[in-house]
Amino acid sequence: MSEHKFRFGVVATPEGGAQRWAATAKRVEGLGFSSLLMPDGLQLLEPFSSLAVAASATTTLRVGTFVLASPLRAPRAAAWGGHSLSVLTDGRFEFGIGTGRPEAQRFAEQLGRPWGTPGERLREVAESIELLRELDGERHTPVLVAAGGPKALALAGRAADIVTLAAPPLAGRDHYAAMAARVREAAGDRDVEIAANLFLVGDEEPPPWTRRFIDFDHATLAAHDAQTLLRGTPTEMADELQRRRDAYGVSYISVNGAFLDQLAPVVELLAGR
Repeated sequence: MSEHKFRFGVVATPEGGAQRWAATAKRVEGLGFSSLLMPDGLQLLEPFSSLAVAASATTTLRVGTFVLASPLRAPRAAAWGGHSLSVLTDGRFEFGIGTGRPEAQRFAEQLGRPWGTPGERLREVAESIELLRELDGERHTPVLVAAGGPKALALAGRAADIVTLAAPPLAGRDHYAAMAARVREAAGDRDVEIAANLFLVGDEEPPPWTRRFIDFDHATLAAHDAQTLLRGTPTEMADELQRRRDAYGVSYISVNGAFLDQLAPVVELLAGR
């Protein structure tokens, strides 16, 4: 179904200072991953400056926000930061944005920003993209939108270059296929890369922080054939990702840095295929 080649991203945050963060970026690049992605929130360092450090430590690695929470910045501020990093990385930046997870509401309040209704937050996503395009001019910064609901998926299909299917932890193949179909319907003739984030890689139980985030154990994910889980040998995992690409077009796979070593052999098998 998808004509896009496989590529892989690592979601991580700076810990231990600039040298350690630069070393992480170099390791991600050396293992063949396409991108280093950083989440957004006041509990973390600021993503634009953090990603600038990662980009300066590497030569081919792409960097991206995964994803900016639209209520935390005025749309023009988000676009300004994205355009600036796109220029300074010579086009290696991916502008990821979404409406924000519920826990981001307290960050918006701390910043003196309105949280807004779901519709208002989605309109801020659209406005941020429009302003980024305006600042870019002839430059084209790739835009990634994380989308789960029908309206967000439709906007992503119309406006984004990359759409991450933000599905619930137990979502199965049919759920992902329906989401991807909605994106393609909205995209029309536009070429959109479909992405998905893995919550768990391998056959071990999730670490405590992952368990708190997804609220399910390995057996439950496996019983539901959850597409947030990837398990088996490297060859079995590679075959499974190929089946998912054939079924609903997901070719861009991201994973938390805690699973870097588990996914690296799969990257070696599939990257660029």
